[in-house]
Amino acid sequence: MLTSHSSCTLIVRLKKAQIIATLQISVRNRRFITTCNRLLRSGKNPFLIGPSASANPEASPIAGGNRRGGRDSRERRVRGSDENVGPTVESSQALIAAFEREPHTDEMPLRPGWGTNGKAISLQANFFALKLPSDLTIFDYEVSITPEVGLWGPRKARIFELFQGNPLCAPYLGCIAYDNSGRLVSSKMLPQPFSLTIPFFEEGVSGPRPNAQVYTVQAKFLRALDTNEVNQYLQGLPSYRDRDISPFISALNLVLQQHASTTGVRVGQNRYFFPETERHGIALGLQTWKGFFLSVRPVYKQLMANVNVSATPSYAPGNLAVLMAEWNQKNENMPKWFFDKLTIATTHLGYQRKHRIHRVMSTTARHTEFSCAEMGGMVSVERYFQQKYKIKLRYADTLPVIDVGANAPVYLPAEVCEIIPYQPFRGKLPAQASASMVKISTRSSASNANSIINDGLRLFGLQDHNPTLMNFGISVRKEMAIVPARVLPPPRILYQSGHLVVRQGGWNLIDVKFCAPGRIDNWVVLLVRDGRKEEFNGVDDPRLQDFLQMFLLQCQSSGISIGRGLPAIITTPPLPRANANRQDAVAVIAKALKDGLNNKQKPSVMLVLLPDKSLYTGLKRLCDVQLGIHTVCMFVKTARELKGRQRYFANVALKLNSKLGGINHSLDTQSMRWLTEKKTMTVGIDVTHPSSMSMKGMPSIAAVVANADDKFAQFPASLRLQTNRNVMKDGEEMVQDLTSMLVERLTLYKKNVGALPKRVIVYRDGVSESQYNLVNQKELPQILKAFETFNAGQKYRPSLSIVVCGKRHHARFPGTSAVHMTKNGNTLPGTVVDQGVTDIFNFDFYLQAHDGLQGTVRPTHYTIVYDENQLSADAIQTGIHHASYMYARATKAVSLVPPAYYADLACERARRYLAPLFDPDKAGSTLSTKGANGQEDSETGRKKVYDRAVQMWGNGVHQDLKDSMFYI
Repeated sequence: MLTSHSSCTLIVRLKKAQIIATLQISVRNRRFITTCNRLLRSGKNPFLIGPSASANPEASPIAGGNRRGGRDSRERRVRGSDENVGPTVESSQALIAAFEREPHTDEMPLRPGWGTNGKAISLQANFFALKLPSDLTIFDYEVSITPEVGLWGPRKARIFELFQGNPLCAPYLGCIAYDNSGRLVSSKMLPQPFSLTIPFFEEGVSGPRPNAQVYTVQAKFLRALDTNEVNQYLQGLPSYRDRDISPFISALNLVLQQHASTTGVRVGQNRYFFPETERHGIALGLQTWKGFFLSVRPVYKQLMANVNVSATPSYAPGNLAVLMAEWNQKNENMPKWFFDKLTIATTHLGYQRKHRIHRVMSTTARHTEFSCAEMGGMVSVERYFQQKYKIKLRYADTLPVIDVGANAPVYLPAEVCEIIPYQPFRGKLPAQASASMVKISTRSSASNANSIINDGLRLFGLQDHNPTLMNFGISVRKEMAIVPARVLPPPRILYQSGHLVVRQGGWNLIDVKFCAPGRIDNWVVLLVRDGRKEEFNGVDDPRLQDFLQMFLLQCQSSGISIGRGLPAIITTPPLPRANANRQDAVAVIAKALKDGLNNKQKPSVMLVLLPDKSLYTGLKRLCDVQLGIHTVCMFVKTARELKGRQRYFANVALKLNSKLGGINHSLDTQSMRWLTEKKTMTVGIDVTHPSSMSMKGMPSIAAVVANADDKFAQFPASLRLQTNRNVMKDGEEMVQDLTSMLVERLTLYKKNVGALPKRVIVYRDGVSESQYNLVNQKELPQILKAFETFNAGQKYRPSLSIVVCGKRHHARFPGTSAVHMTKNGNTLPGTVVDQGVTDIFNFDFYLQAHDGLQGTVRPTHYTIVYDENQLSADAIQTGIHHASYMYARATKAVSLVPPAYYADLACERARRYLAPLFDPDKAGSTLSTKGANGQEDSETGRKKVYDRAVQMWGNGVHQDLKDSMFYI
């Protein structure tokens, strides 16, 4: 059955033979081809994602008859084959014509048109059309639970389970959906007041105990949500653009996710994981868990369910003591990052009770005592459990007890604690576990698409006989949407020797010279010795001399000018390996550099030969912040491997030339024209925030990069610390010191180019859809203020555009034809989608500029949120696609437009300067966040951490590196 849920049609009508030859559809979806044949015989185009020729183009997109009709009528609509409700070519053109009649607004501009450049193709999209009754009303309620004391996630979820099992709720079962927190929606009006009394008891217990906690659950009516405004919004009527349809959309999310909320585990927003789905071990006590994402999305003339595969780390179920013993066998204590948010269950009271671990003590059950009036005074945990519960502890003197008390200590021996199954891990994974998870979760586009159709729809209950959907009268198409797309041709890559041929989004660097090679007049090598067998033995090791000679030849073959032969070599003594973050080892390196460097002449660059990654963070802070020396690092074990050594050296040469101020490659004149037709500065902005494992009170770090030349090759960075809600309750999440950072970038541009830019294009990374308006409200005024700083005699005001770059979305586009895919089944580099599943009003598109080497490729979602340049769809789509080939550190197109990519790299480098606070467990930090009252996470404690971060930051990057790409 052909879906009816896209916003436009293919430009080119395909013949029957082409359809059969190119469509690759699973066995489950063979009826799709049957429908195509039937439509072709009737003279219709099966790829018209819109109404049939006889359909009214102005018909309501939310339609389907009376929702109170019987099951048979609903079944007919779900499986009803030919009726389509999306747009035709004509209605899509009419939409743009309507937008053109509206006055142009710089903020959140309307879509100016559809892109036309490139080869037209069709793709599947992991979106499934919804059909709603035309008279659907959803009743919205606010839910409160009293008393609130002691309520936390698992307990709230259990209360809602008991709420649904209450006899007073029985008449409404199947008609309600809720979020296990504070909201409930219903297809029937609930009586008011609607209040239930719930005696609490844990899962697995037959009923409440005599002294059970009693909760009152009350649903208070808020509003009735109907389809009228949603219909007008989906039609693309400009006058309805500012109408807030989010309450209706979020209500639909609750309805579509209700089945999953009762059969699975929700993690974060819109992601669910199910007991029957796959789990694989990734580290001691941890596993990766497969699940699915679901969210309702409004597109032109249609509501869609966006369904995608997902993965999350979770705890492996089992006895806590057994796991702690395994940690001990590795000569390690169970780390704080593991148990920080861990929930365990006990049964020694005769029923299951869940607890959250607050801390792991340093004493065992035999040597941990507490006051117990029942036993006449102080008693050990071991004796208490033996006398009270007749439990003889096996690990009484070998494992520490845990404290599960929220307000006062409550000690439990680990062996009575079970790690509950299906429990997500909410901390930050260690590097090895994270790498394992990525490897296990990497699956082909076809595998993910089949998993969505065969498993995802079923687990979400989006197939037949879901009582909640039936009572709301909602149906979901079973096939993915087919959307029009285009493949943009690559630009021509330019080196000194001329143009290189681009194949599959990349090219070969062998035997070519950089466009503008840098020059090294004075460089040194730092040989770090850490007692590893793969290391060089010292300055006189002939293997070291051969190694450096090979690297020198690679640099010279790339065109880099080197003033003299092999550099001076500084070697460290064997380094201490005592502390976690290698502070002592970094101190030894600092002394070796102090003794070995020429104080009168700082080297242009220092090549550092490292044994492993454990010293990288400390070394970069030392050289970037304290010494002001460019460093290029090589990991000796990798660099010495014969296989791929030339490519490794070539990649290092790319970084080296960028740090020296050179230009690795460029684009031909035609491809660069959209940037060079007037003096243009492209800006990248990003902000990195503390993780859940960072010390409370840690600031965020903002980065602003911009080209300092008219070749768009050199992008120096400005960095700033800034507050956030982690530091203070009213802290801003947007960039706070944007004006001064942009002034720095404009000043350097003027110094190097000789004039200020006439046009500025800003690429803002790390902003969610809900924050688009905040960019214009909070950051736009700062950008305009930076321009005003250069008003000297006459007003300076370049034209400005702001583009938000998003990677955290769930839109995927499996190909429909082998000729539109790479060998691993991903779509081709240059694939762009701006119809079918994009925003109705906003000027947005999805672009996959790069070659997806493994797994399922993810395009970047670009949205123009401010535009004084009145960019056309082709101009910005082709321009960003071409710019993706200009990334200095690679010989291929990258997934994110380079200015935004550079800003992200600068943020990541800056995090390393404050690593002991950003990642205290890994760094072994001992700084306490307790306040004067001894409470963790107090305002005083957070201020202490923030002040420490400011002190460590100092003046940031050394003055000698600020005008360079030190972070590359």
